[in-house]
Amino acid sequence: MTQQQYFQDYMPDKVCFGCGTENPDGLHIRSFWQGDEAVCFWQPQAAYQGWPGITCGGIIATLIDCHCMATAMATAVRNEHRPLGSAPHYRFATGSLYIRYLQPTPMDSPLELRARVTDIKNERKYLLTCELFGGGEKTAEAEVVAFLVYRSDRPELSPLSFQRENNRF
Repeated sequence: MTQQQYFQDYMPDKVCFGCGTENPDGLHIRSFWQGDEAVCFWQPQAAYQGWPGITCGGIIATLIDCHCMATAMATAVRNEHRPLGSAPHYRFATGSLYIRYLQPTPMDSPLELRARVTDIKNERKYLLTCELFGGGEKTAEAEVVAFLVYRSDRPELSPLSFQRENNRF
């Protein structure tokens, strides 16, 4: 039996509010491969309510955003037939996030996110879809654009502001 590999364990810094494993106030989402889909299960807590018993839409957006950025990174590594955590290391940033909230998302059971990369353009622009399920029902769906903003083997390709702020790689 193989141990589950969570994408976030292989991301640098680990301080992101949504997916940072070292952010004490964060959501600590954990994404993994299930076939060709990236899957995440996450249990909302009372602090993340929008209305009583309903998950806040902003928290849903954060879950989708972070799950998709991790999925883009894991896809890039997988497409190169490398294990997670191997060099070069990649960082992705959100280009756009379009969410359709289909119905209220309940908080009484774990939420399930399922994402996949649908297209890659110019090796830097990843298009993704993501679905969110709560209580067994699809409650939201999203289209996301993720941009590859940093490669540890080609830092000169990063935007100048990103290079200045992240010159430790």
